[in-house]
Amino acid sequence: MNALLWLKRLALGALALLVAYQVWLFGWVLWWNWVDPDTTRFMSIRLEELRARDPQAQLQKQWITYPRISVNLKRAIIAAEDARFVDHEGFDWEGIQKAIEKNQKKGRVVAGGSTISQQLAKNLFLTPARTPWRKAEEAVITLMLESVWSKQRILEVYLNVIEWGDGIFGAGAAARHYYGISAAQISPEQAARLAGIVPNPRFYDRNRNAPGLARKTAIILARMPAAEVP
Repeated sequence: MNALLWLKRLALGALALLVAYQVWLFGWVLWWNWVDPDTTRFMSIRLEELRARDPQAQLQKQWITYPRISVNLKRAIIAAEDARFVDHEGFDWEGIQKAIEKNQKKGRVVAGGSTISQQLAKNLFLTPARTPWRKAEEAVITLMLESVWSKQRILEVYLNVIEWGDGIFGAGAAARHYYGISAAQISPEQAARLAGIVPNPRFYDRNRNAPGLARKTAIILARMPAAEVP
């Protein structure tokens, strides 16, 4: 009887900790709706990796407000990452189904189907590990973001926190790193190339003339006119 009682107490304690953690996350989501994130979980992980090689390493990043980011880059990212971004509520079920079918056909994971909102949830709070717990938590945070933030805010934060190279985070740092210009000056061709870099930024930072990147750039550039920007 005592053992059963302790099990119940442990279960309730674990549940209370889980609820407290979700409340803590939601508090940050509310705060970051008004205050720009200075860092993210993903940035912390990358900085730790960089400092393992060089203790003086620093991330390159600079917050750029939404109006100061080229509309070309906004279109390119939406065209490349999440064509239904302005229409869905955090999850693109059609895209997920297509990704599953593509993975089954290839016999390995070649597509994820994650939306911009889901990727932002992961970048802000989680690790790159592909575990059931991480995916479940990603879904919960995605719902939080979509319920509190506007689509414009989601895209603004996403463009400022995603990785674009080895220690390069955000559109401002990426524009300077690759082209020596501001985020507002990015052309359609440059935007398409930057969007193509996002899925594997450190590889393409080292291999900027990779044939695969040129093909991706051309595909994204062709899709950009149809991309709806919030």
